[in-house]
Amino acid sequence: MNIAKERRAIEAALDSYRQQLDGFTEEQFATTPPIGGWSYSEVYDHILKASLGSSIALERCTHNNCPPTKKGMNFWGHYMMLTSNFPPFKVQVPETVAAKMAPKKITVEEAKNLIIKVRKRIEDTARLLPDASLRAKWEHPRLGMLNAEQWFKFIRIHLQHHLEQLVRISKSFEATV
Repeated sequence: MNIAKERRAIEAALDSYRQQLDGFTEEQFATTPPIGGWSYSEVYDHILKASLGSSIALERCTHNNCPPTKKGMNFWGHYMMLTSNFPPFKVQVPETVAAKMAPKKITVEEAKNLIIKVRKRIEDTARLLPDASLRAKWEHPRLGMLNAEQWFKFIRIHLQHHLEQLVRISKSFEATV
């Protein structure tokens, strides 16, 4: 894995999230889209908090602070790492994760602050990756056991996936005008 390339892609995705925030009023940000599902606000809450959580798992792996395991990724983990995409169908957040991290409506300012926190975590954890053991793994609720590099790549894939969701939300608002 090319850590610098993954980091640039993460930074580009975060730049896009940040730039889009300037185009929302607080009301637009919190409004549930006509297609249903999450508001922009809830997407931002989910993706940024999930990125922070993933960076914690990544950091555990870099410090080899993981229970020993011989397990690896499952089918969907291999699929995502190979294709750099989510499956071509709607994926539900696992119930165990949904219960802990139900998305909530946040303000534009809260989203900006979360982006700053995610950037800092990415900067800090990216430095640790070159020395991380590929054997130290932490469980992802959907993908199986991931090592530090795989967690880093997952953060990028997940950020890019939800950028596509923001486009779908935007199109649903445009279709009702």
